[in-house]
Amino acid sequence: MKRVFCIGNGESRKVLDLETLRPHGKIYGCNALYRDFTPDHLSAVDAGIMHEIYNSGFCQNTPTLFRDWNRLPGMMYENLLWAGKNYSDQDYELIKKEEVIKSNERGDCEEFVMHGSNLAGVVEILKKNKEREKKNVNHTSINVSWVTKDDKVTSINDIMQPKDRGWACGATSGYAACHYEKPDEVFLIGHDLESMNGKLNNVYKDTKHYGLKEAHKTPSVNWIRQWRQLFTENPKIQFYKVNPQADSGKDPISIPIKEWDKLNVKYIDYTALDKMLGL
Repeated sequence: MKRVFCIGNGESRKVLDLETLRPHGKIYGCNALYRDFTPDHLSAVDAGIMHEIYNSGFCQNTPTLFRDWNRLPGMMYENLLWAGKNYSDQDYELIKKEEVIKSNERGDCEEFVMHGSNLAGVVEILKKNKEREKKNVNHTSINVSWVTKDDKVTSINDIMQPKDRGWACGATSGYAACHYEKPDEVFLIGHDLESMNGKLNNVYKDTKHYGLKEAHKTPSVNWIRQWRQLFTENPKIQFYKVNPQADSGKDPISIPIKEWDKLNVKYIDYTALDKMLGL
């Protein structure tokens, strides 16, 4: 029986010691999970967290899946960044002060990956919002990672057929698990989809690249649709959504999902998971 554990960052997973899963199957994680735990594979799809992960050195040792991770030759860097525009001394000071360009050290790297807004556009936004409060203005930055030839990063476009579908990180990680591992069973842990109190449900809320704890919960409609498509495309795999309560649970996280009716997904709680794994 080949098992894979797909770890989301919903708060329900905090009751589980993820290390106890290692003897029982590969562990696929999402986003900032790497800060606290080293999975066998990590996925990320948003620019800020992708570059945070890469620039931490994590990708030198652990397989990682990123969105639009397109390597460019170093000779293109200056032209792509500045786009031939002449900036005033005041503009350069503003770019430096606001840390618009976020980059690791180039060292002897010959290639880079860049994500972010047009630099000239960012400067104009900053000029118009000199007295801005951070909470009232969208975060604007240019993310750059100078990359090594022997890192372990794969771009989603290289594995997802027919191409990157624009899925959120959770279902993307699930796709990677099915693609690489060809498992018999996949356990969704911490993929809560809902919230107990209507607020943001994430282990990493109030940290860099994540929303504030007072923020409203993220709507789950797209997550539900994406997982449904993954279940449908992999009918021979048994999926389990691990909930705080069993499928009769009345809390928002544990209520069975109508859109998944009659599909190859079952609901279990953490006690049942322990029994299945002999923990």
